[in-house]
Amino acid sequence: MKRKLIAAIGVATMVAGVAACGSDKGSDKAASPTSITVWLTVDAQNNWPDLVKQADAALKKAHPGVTVKHEYYAWGDKNTKFDAVLASDKAPDVIEMGNTEMLGYEIKGALAELDPTKFDNSSAWLDGLKASGAYNGKTYGVPYYAGARVAAWRTDIAAAAGVKAVPTTYTELTADLDKIQKKEGKKFSAWYQPSRDWYAAMSFVYDAGGAIATDSGGGTFKASLSSAESIKGLTAWKTALGKYMHGDLTKDESDRYIVFGQGKSAMIYGASWEGGAAADPKVDKTGGKLKTDLAQFVFPGPSGKNMPVFLGGSDLAVPVKSKAQDLASEWINDFTGTSGQKILISKGNLPNNKTQLAPLKSAEATKATATAAESSWFIPAASGWSKVEKAQILQDMLQSIATGKKTVEQATKDADTAIDAVINSTN
Repeated sequence: MKRKLIAAIGVATMVAGVAACGSDKGSDKAASPTSITVWLTVDAQNNWPDLVKQADAALKKAHPGVTVKHEYYAWGDKNTKFDAVLASDKAPDVIEMGNTEMLGYEIKGALAELDPTKFDNSSAWLDGLKASGAYNGKTYGVPYYAGARVAAWRTDIAAAAGVKAVPTTYTELTADLDKIQKKEGKKFSAWYQPSRDWYAAMSFVYDAGGAIATDSGGGTFKASLSSAESIKGLTAWKTALGKYMHGDLTKDESDRYIVFGQGKSAMIYGASWEGGAAADPKVDKTGGKLKTDLAQFVFPGPSGKNMPVFLGGSDLAVPVKSKAQDLASEWINDFTGTSGQKILISKGNLPNNKTQLAPLKSAEATKATATAAESSWFIPAASGWSKVEKAQILQDMLQSIATGKKTVEQATKDADTAIDAVINSTN
């Protein structure tokens, strides 16, 4: 899972007329469709083609004569192509969406409503993925797979500072980082945490009981970053950056794994693939230490509980213009069901449900990511959320706090005003 999940944030403006196309299955679906077209990203094509073949075979066995056509897209190309065909009769029957891409298409009426009871493990779907496929109490997406955020920890650097085990509480974490920071000096980041990484910062907010915005009724959202709870979380985040982050305070997380690979930090907190990416020989400048002396652990929150994480991942959806919605739904279940999840797990992914996640918490290789995935949060399901992201309101707020340009109180107040101006917009 080395793709940048954050690149999926933000949704292109929908082609005019999609919302008016309706969901009249009688008129949109041809009688007895004989084929479906499935759009997936190249992740499936390159990493688990056997799962694609298994799902195809299951559908064909249940419906002799039906064919399944596949098109594969890079993440940067898929939505551009989808937007171009939405107003035509060439829309696919199944499409993969990054979980943060779902909301804009749900709002615009581009996706068909699905019956969750027709999908395996739907009652146990991971909270963060389930939320991404839901809008106004209806289901539009089926969770496909997940990726959690964990801490990547240099055991050799910790040991040199007298720390013998990974921390399990926030008090232990900060005490250990204090020792490491003192040992390594001010030019070293005991914890390299880019200020503009809003996924990490908002985890502190949700850990403290706060939220980016809350639903005030009827799908209307009100920004809440200036609440006492949110301020508490962001104050803890600011304190940590002030003590342990000695890198550029204006950067985002895009090259965090590279900085870690350069040996300039003892810990990072990010997507689970980042530690491994830093250990790649093309990146690693530590003499191989990131291969032999790297540990992952669940990041403990200041609240005393595990830090709630933003889950990366994908959903599968059925475009409302599909003429084979029933077959499409059946293929999705064949692909994302229990047997399909076993294949995804074998490829290093987390499953879409808590039932199959549970055993992974006991395995050494997966216990950190599997445990972290149990507690998660997701973006507000607000009509104007894409505008909040496009304006980078959260990133700018966080940078102003980290650099000392604004206090937490002033920065959150200003951010709430900016969010409220756009979060409920519909165009």
